[in-house]
Amino acid sequence: MNKMDTDRNLDKYGLIDVKPQWNISPQKLQQKTIDEGMGKETANGTLAVNTGKFTGRSPKDRFIVKDDYTKDAVWWGNINKPIDPSHFDVLYNNVSSYISGKEVYVRDSYVCADPEYRLNVRTITEYPWSSMFVSNMFLRCSEEELEHFQEDWLVLCVPSYVCPDPENNGLRQGNFSIINFTKKIALVGGSAYTGEIKKGIFSALNMILPTERNVLPMHCSANVGAKGDTAVFFGLSGTGKTTLSADPERKLIGDDEHGWTAENTIFNFEGGCYAKAIDLSEEKEPDIFRAIKPGALLENVVFKEGTKDIDFADDSITQNTRVSYPIHHIDNIQKPSYAGNPTNIFFLTCDAFGVLPPISKLTPGQAAYHFISGYTAKVAGTEEGISEPVPSFSACFGAPFMPLHPTVYAEMLSKKMKDTGTNIWLINTGWSGGPYGVGSRIKLKYTRRMITAAMNGELDNVEYSQHPILGLFMPKYCPEVPIELLDPINTWLQKGEYIKKSIRLAHSFHLNFEKFEDQASKAIKEGGPLIEEHHSMEYDV
Repeated sequence: MNKMDTDRNLDKYGLIDVKPQWNISPQKLQQKTIDEGMGKETANGTLAVNTGKFTGRSPKDRFIVKDDYTKDAVWWGNINKPIDPSHFDVLYNNVSSYISGKEVYVRDSYVCADPEYRLNVRTITEYPWSSMFVSNMFLRCSEEELEHFQEDWLVLCVPSYVCPDPENNGLRQGNFSIINFTKKIALVGGSAYTGEIKKGIFSALNMILPTERNVLPMHCSANVGAKGDTAVFFGLSGTGKTTLSADPERKLIGDDEHGWTAENTIFNFEGGCYAKAIDLSEEKEPDIFRAIKPGALLENVVFKEGTKDIDFADDSITQNTRVSYPIHHIDNIQKPSYAGNPTNIFFLTCDAFGVLPPISKLTPGQAAYHFISGYTAKVAGTEEGISEPVPSFSACFGAPFMPLHPTVYAEMLSKKMKDTGTNIWLINTGWSGGPYGVGSRIKLKYTRRMITAAMNGELDNVEYSQHPILGLFMPKYCPEVPIELLDPINTWLQKGEYIKKSIRLAHSFHLNFEKFEDQASKAIKEGGPLIEEHHSMEYDV
């Protein structure tokens, strides 16, 4: 214990005369939050908080310190914006001075469930519920591990500090999320949105693991079957990544972030889940709904008037309502949270144009192309000014967290696919029979059945046809799924309109891919749609 007391001096971080609360329980953090008027309890005792101005990440205010470690490795641009080391030092010192003398919450935990790749993280937060989020989301240390804890990385999160002079400190505005690889610090200021904490460390791992450990980091969920077959699910927000990996017949490894090692194992980065809560119901997503109990943390949800019950359909604060909970709130989990080589990988996309097939089997070149593309579509009403579906691309299904050029991750994935024989599938969880507002959302029961068929080998020996515009290979049969659903043109009343929409979407893919072409191999380039907008073609209808 003496060593622990010695290590618990925060002066070394520039935090002078702070009043640290070390590794206190989620129950005490919850009570502290309520006592300070920062949150309320729901009817079943779950803590609910409001994150204030920011109800989501602020990607335009995320920076990486540009120094000798990063200058030639990072893919600099609109996503990975550089900040000078001197600006970081000033901001860090300003934040440290601001928080000095105040009560802070220190949490020692780690990321990467595989002991071979473990990274210890010390998180210092201004708010008690931020520390509760960390307790939920990072992997929890035993008492013995806490006694001998030495951090590899530090996270300092001070939401109430807003930089008064952003322009002269290399910032766009007063809030910021900065990663310093040389000093191994993630610094968050001006935003209480807890996702900034976990995504800061995720971004760090996305740089460290491929360059130093030959591990492919993945923004994905994963589960494992009774026979040890692992499945991985990539997908942007709203595509069903969390929902589809929560399968009562399979054990959940994790719902968001994983590594694929050179030894061909999959391990979870985290110790919890951070799920969207909008329109949540026990009927639609029983595992997530039942995980909302004391110890979980709800963000930006709305109470039904005069009650302690949550109205999960109410998006008056944000559509990005969230809940974090420790992974053991899910009954059917893999312990510890790593497993063998994936047998099947699923790229999930919510195609609001109603163009993509509900399931397609990808070649290695197509897999790399669609991985780099990271396509989904934003539907009307999700953002101001969007009145019809808009294509949205996020490289590697997680561009805001990928410091390296997307082709680095794509080439690693393609190689692993070839070396291991892993099947990769493109799944459309969006619309069929027409675009958003005309067609209908593909039923979850059909999506689940197609995924199950892929995992069970039921699609190995069926006949496939190639989409003449998108180049995708579509199975002509899947058990318990209507045959007409498998080729999307069959679900549209106006076949000519489907062809026009398909060509437009193909063109969007080509336009998006132009920024990657200079570093993409021939095989990856050939993995894209077969046709561009100005081409003519015949579709056999």
